[in-house]
Amino acid sequence: MNISFELHDSVAIICLDRPEKLNALTRDALIELGEMFGRIEHEREVRAVILTGAGERAFSAGTDIAELAAIGVEEARGAAERGQNVCERIERCPVPIIAAVNGLATGGGFELALACHIRLASTSARFSLPETKLGIIPGYGGTQRLARVTGSGRALEMMLTGEEISADEALRIGLVNATVAPAQLHSEAEALARKIVSLAPLAIRACLEAVTRGLNLPLEEGLKLEAELFSSLFATEDMREGTRAFLEKRSPVFKGK
Repeated sequence: MNISFELHDSVAIICLDRPEKLNALTRDALIELGEMFGRIEHEREVRAVILTGAGERAFSAGTDIAELAAIGVEEARGAAERGQNVCERIERCPVPIIAAVNGLATGGGFELALACHIRLASTSARFSLPETKLGIIPGYGGTQRLARVTGSGRALEMMLTGEEISADEALRIGLVNATVAPAQLHSEAEALARKIVSLAPLAIRACLEAVTRGLNLPLEEGLKLEAELFSSLFATEDMREGTRAFLEKRSPVFKGK
């Protein structure tokens, strides 16, 4: 098994579990990861997800190069589509996904992190898209998502040179939300997840939908989507509980209804 899954009081921890190979992504691992996120979409008891890598050296060193070296054009298209589908499933997941990047996030591993909604990095983290050194390009959405986060110039610099950047540089250019000491990474990620879990789950889902769908829409259409989602929450028990608790000066108890 390449992926481990644990659930602790509504927070799921998904771990890329192949530390002896720097958590490199095999075909089977991508399939397993896609299936796992597919199930999470329908599991109401999961309210936040932390995605990380086993060990201290790597979040993921990317696609297993031994597998790539043995395939042809049609198989390569299938490999790209498989990775893109996993990343799209992560990005469109109605549950917040936090990447806890511990060490190397290279190639396909970096692309997985890019698909997550929030990224925390240990101070030892390193990020790169080195595919041009292999005669290829990023294939799991990296050419599209990185440019949307950092702007095309910085994204192209990373891709055209294949050079890695530090956690501090990733923070400076807005690639990660925060950097923390390696020993504190998982506790900080869990604290953030717990903060999210304490809030109204239907509102959290609506925020995710508004942003992930809205980024691909013209502003006018994005605003219509926002208004639709905003108004739909007024039919929920959580909205009534939240406003009532505010007026009564007490903590709300949200039920996701």
